[in-house]
Amino acid sequence: MPSNNNGENINADVNPNISDHTLAHGHDFHEFREQDRWLPINNVARLMKNTLPGSAKVSKDAKECMQECVSEFISFVTSEASDRCANDKRKTINGEDILISLHALGFENYAEVLKIYLAKYRQQQALKQQQQDDDDAEQEQQPSTAFTS
Repeated sequence: MPSNNNGENINADVNPNISDHTLAHGHDFHEFREQDRWLPINNVARLMKNTLPGSAKVSKDAKECMQECVSEFISFVTSEASDRCANDKRKTINGEDILISLHALGFENYAEVLKIYLAKYRQQQALKQQQQDDDDAEQEQQPSTAFTS
């Protein structure tokens, strides 16, 4: 890392936004490109279109605005959930963390809908796993059909 005669980081004098992490790794951990932060616009547009009557049109401006809004909302809720995990000394955000974060941020209505969805999703996942386990057990019970010569 470049330094002056006093051992100070000279790049920080030129650009105070350059951190030691940036210099060591070539990028700032907390800086993301726009396309890495936002949901793909085609996905946002499809969701918007699916909620509107078939004859409705959505302008490019509206799609871009919604893209930014939903992406910021996701970041906002995720940040709150991440703080909760850090306080609990956990690394993985789970569905309960999101629900609690929605409540903490004043989005109780969304939390209630998501709670119902999450319960149904977990039920479906359990059924899927049970079906897979049943299929595996059935395969183990069938005799081998390999032939001998």
